[in-house]
Amino acid sequence: QVQLVESGGGVAQAGDSLSLSCVASTGTFTYYAMGWFRQPPGKEREFVAAISWAGGLTFYADSVKGRFTISRDNDMNRVYLRMNSLKPEDTAVYWCAAGDRSTFYSGPYYYDDSNYTSWGPGTQVTVSS
Repeated sequence: QVQLVESGGGVAQAGDSLSLSCVASTGTFTYYAMGWFRQPPGKEREFVAAISWAGGLTFYADSVKGRFTISRDNDMNRVYLRMNSLKPEDTAVYWCAAGDRSTFYSGPYYYDDSNYTSWGPGTQVTVSS
């Protein structure tokens, strides 16, 4: 497993942008596919975005497609989530997660939180209207 710590959450107005960052404590960051998940108030945790170990594949939930961008820097052991055009419904606790890259045989595997074995503590994002 790998230790993950998110940063960059906070309060924003609708239409604003925020960037989340997640740093991984591991010497083998490229072993992992990375994902972002969130849990809105009163709802279940949901998939947001994911990226393959080399960064060549990215996946997004329909609700954030075109507004959010996931990226990673393997030299810095970091994964990022750039969130543009924020909406009040983006209010949630956001987690980054890591999963052994060999688990992700195809696209659908990236969407399933059970394929991620390491999770950060989460960071709160609040978007006001």
